[in-house]
Formats: sequence, C-alpha cells, structure tokens
Amino acid sequence: MSFMEIQNNISLKKYNTFGIEAKAKQFAKVHSTDELKIILEENKAQKKFILGGGSNMLLTKDIDALVIHIDLKGKKIIQENDDFVWVESQAGENWHEFVLWTIEQNFGGMENMSLIPGNVGATPVQNIGAYGTEIKDTFVSCEAMTIENQEMKTFIKEDCNFGYRESIFKNEAKNQYVITSVVFKLTKRNHKINISYGDIMAELAKNNSEASRLNPSLKEVSNAVIAIRQSKLPDPKELGNSGSFFKNPILLKSDFEKIHQQFPEMKYFDISDTEVKVPAGWLIEQAGFKGKRFGDAGIHKNQALVLVNYGNATGQEILNVSKNIQETVFKTFGIHIEAEVNVI
Repeated sequence: MSFMEIQNNISLKKYNTFGIEAKAKQFAKVHSTDELKIILEENKAQKKFILGGGSNMLLTKDIDALVIHIDLKGKKIIQENDDFVWVESQAGENWHEFVLWTIEQNFGGMENMSLIPGNVGATPVQNIGAYGTEIKDTFVSCEAMTIENQEMKTFIKEDCNFGYRESIFKNEAKNQYVITSVVFKLTKRNHKINISYGDIMAELAKNNSEASRLNPSLKEVSNAVIAIRQSKLPDPKELGNSGSFFKNPILLKSDFEKIHQQFPEMKYFDISDTEVKVPAGWLIEQAGFKGKRFGDAGIHKNQALVLVNYGNATGQEILNVSKNIQETVFKTFGIHIEAEVNVI
C-alpha cells in the first residue's frame, strides 16, 4: 500500500477543470479502498471534501477541510455471455478514456457519451448523459463507502433514484458516501445505436458512406460525438470550463404553451405526454449572452451553455455571471434555468 501523505495549504487549480485558484486546507490522494478507509477512520473529527475529476464543480472559496482526491484505477470484465458484458471500472478512471476502451472492445452503450469530462465515480451522482443516452441506461450497480463508518454498500440501479442529472447521491445521500467503483452492462452484439439527434446524423453524413450513415459502427458514432463536442465545447486544458453549466429546463406542456405563444420560435422537445424540454443554450443565446465576456469570466462563443474562465477569473465572478444569466432568462421568458454544476 502506498504511503498517503496529508499535505497542507495545497492549490486546487489543477484539480478543477475551471482552473480556479482555490486552496485546500489539507489534501491527500487515495489509490485504494484500504487507503480510503484508513484516511476516513483516522480523520473522523475533521470536515472532509471528496474530490474526483473536478469537472462538475465551481470553487468560489478555499476549502476549509481535508480534501480527499479519489485516484482509484483499474477496469475489468466481471461477467459476460453471448450478448452482454458486465464491466467494472474503478472510480478514479477518466470517463472518456474508459468510453474509448469500451468501444475498442466493441462493447456498446457508451458511445454517445464520448468526451464528457470527469471521472467514472462521479457519473452516477450526476446521471450524466448526452445525445439521448444517460448513465442509467447501462448502469448496473456501484460500490460506495460510508464516510461516517467506512462500511461498503452496493447500490443497484433501483436504489439510485436516477432522474435528469439527478440521483440519490445529489439528494438524500449527499455527502454520505464515496463511490469507489461502478458496474455497467454493455452490448456485445445487436448494439442499440442511437443517432436520432440531428447533429449526429449531419456529422455522420459528412464523413461516411451511405451504408455507414444508416448503420454506423460504435466508433463512427463516437467519432461523430467527439467532433460535435470539439466544435462546440472548449478543451478545459486550453480554456477553463466544466462543460454545460445549466440544465435544460423541463416544463409542463400547459405552462410551455403560454410561453410558446409569446415566443413561437422557441425550440423544444417533447419528453412525455405532459412535459417538454427547452434547450437552455437557446434561451441564453436569445437573451444576448453568447460570446459575452465580463473580465476573465465569460460565455463561450460557440455554445451559450458553457461558462468559461479566460485566465484569472475567480469562482465568485463566474457565479455572478451565471446569476446574471438566470435573472435575464427569467425576466425575458419566465423560465427558470438551474445550474448543473455544483457550486462550492
């Protein structure tokens, strides 16, 4: 077991994809569940902050706690039959690298979620998703350690209360568990390819023959998603961001119809008989924010959902921009948009 050193007053700039300068009062990396157990046991009285890939958070202040960086690595096949494979990934694996690995094995189910930033352990918390696919579609279970008494618990899908960017880990079980590994069930054949989004179809049309356009491989779908994301979303290594900052609002059809009469050009998607989803990016763009800059905090020029740090923005400055957007969108359309990013 590698020695865990607890360091004091450590910069978290390289541990958050916004590239915000904030300090951790104490900081330690754990590489195994044994190390995690020891550090939680030995620091019972202390406030703790669990850090994964740092891709879904906005740091607005220093962290007056012991920051535990989850660096558990490894992935393996735990079961398979002719049609399906069950794959377990440790929480500290990079999500996009894990997705690429599944595609190399010709395991289907993850391809639409290529290039989402962050680590595997955070994916059930947020029920991440993209282009018509969510974690809950392939999720089987996850192992988690209780912060309080270091007991391991298995959460199966039914335990997780998955919703749109929601789970038990964001609500009732918030700050109670550390997810250490996740199991996914993927297809080995008869893949359920989802190319219903116009962007994906347009991207496939650019580079592929008609046969592959109509029946693309996992790799072709993944490549299309990567190309779309790269055209819209900045690379956090070059421009600090955390992907989509806001959730797409979901409205009752009865409420939406009144708004739609006033704004007939408003885009929307039916998600049930009673609800519609409105693209938050469209609302923000119409409210005049796309490409705007406020000091070093701003809104990306290609995608209004993405807030960016042009260099030395503080978390508070980015938060102020997000509040300005929320207020203006509400004033303009009467629609409240919620942050998807965890503000700390």
